[in-house]
Amino acid sequence: MRTKVENVMTRNVALVTADTPFKDIAETLIACAVSAVPVVDGEGRVIGIVSEADLLAKEEFREQYYREGYQPPLRARLRHRLNQEVRAPKAKARGDVAAELMSSPAITVTGKTPTVGAARLMEAHGIKRLPVVDQDGRLVGIVSRRDLIRVFVRPDSDIADEVREEVLGRSLRMETAQVNIRVDHGVVTLTGTMERRSEAEIAARVVGRVNGVVDVVNEVRWLQDDDTWSGGSASRS
Repeated sequence: MRTKVENVMTRNVALVTADTPFKDIAETLIACAVSAVPVVDGEGRVIGIVSEADLLAKEEFREQYYREGYQPPLRARLRHRLNQEVRAPKAKARGDVAAELMSSPAITVTGKTPTVGAARLMEAHGIKRLPVVDQDGRLVGIVSRRDLIRVFVRPDSDIADEVREEVLGRSLRMETAQVNIRVDHGVVTLTGTMERRSEAEIAARVVGRVNGVVDVVNEVRWLQDDDTWSGGSASRS
């Protein structure tokens, strides 16, 4: 039920090699309308990422290193002043090829990584895309935030069918004749009756993992309260 990265990733990837010149990298970003590209070695293994931010470092520090009279934006000058002891941006400002400009090591995922795991990585590291690699670290695709969002763009009717047939019917093997499923803009509402409270709670948790489900409203009633934490045998109808 959980969508994996291989199901949503882009397989035709814009990339550069370690010796790709600064100008060619910039032209690749512009031509492909992307904010970053993976850097690969001769075997196709990902060794880093070059982003717009990496290239802009060259502009931000041009005055310091090239004495061309270039005046960076105020925000860049303030950031430079606050980080005078940080060497990485300065080194990138001097870089002329991808190997000197890239951020390394690259944060990557595999095709089998769940999309939710990829999303968490992006959030944790503040990045918009992740190279997808095989078991040997070779580039096989790239996944972006937009790719992950597509998981939620799914017809409500498809979600309802999967919840009833795949989740409740086949996976949980529950009797679903008395369970009603309503889906509205990805929000699944479960109503009706189940035999046990534990079944109703398990069903709601598993339904929440279905691709495209934004939230689950569990209004299922149960006949037997088998929750040991609440004392056991109470019933509700």
